[in-house]
Amino acid sequence: MLILVRHGRTAHNASRRLLGRLDLPLDALGERQAQALGSVPALKGAVRVVCSPLQRARQTADAFGLPVTVDERWVEVDYGVYDGVPLDAVPPSVWSNFRNDLAWAPEGGESLVAVTDRVRAACEDLWDEAREHDVIVLSHVSPIKAAVLWSLGAAPEALWRMFVEVASVSRIGAGPDGRPLLRSFNETHHRPHR
Repeated sequence: MLILVRHGRTAHNASRRLLGRLDLPLDALGERQAQALGSVPALKGAVRVVCSPLQRARQTADAFGLPVTVDERWVEVDYGVYDGVPLDAVPPSVWSNFRNDLAWAPEGGESLVAVTDRVRAACEDLWDEAREHDVIVLSHVSPIKAAVLWSLGAAPEALWRMFVEVASVSRIGAGPDGRPLLRSFNETHHRPHR
């Protein structure tokens, strides 16, 4: 099983700011969420964790007590000049540009096509191992959405039709023919809210 886990909460998540590539730690609730993730019985069978290089993902990965491999392809989308900006202050044209042209990138940032391409390659590289053993991937909203798209064989436009919570779990297993099959999405039952 390929188990996709979003990191615990940060202060920027709590204050509704874009994080992108900002390298921020978990806040106190995020630390509790990470510990809760590390205690989920269904995740105890994993053999290792693959992780984004960002601190919030690495801190969450540590809760599993497994060997961690950092893979840059699982890093969050780069919002460029909008990293750290409050969501309400991001011009509506930015979201419109992202939705209408998946190859569009904000100044100094990254396109959603680039995200889906790098995550697709990362999924393919892990798939043989994940069909035999549970592998946890600790990542962020956009890469998790891209991995779900990969499992479904869906178009990148579907990125805008998903919502991924902090400290959530999504699972991709192998179908009868060995191809990826989405088993669950955005599980949060284990997650403390305070």
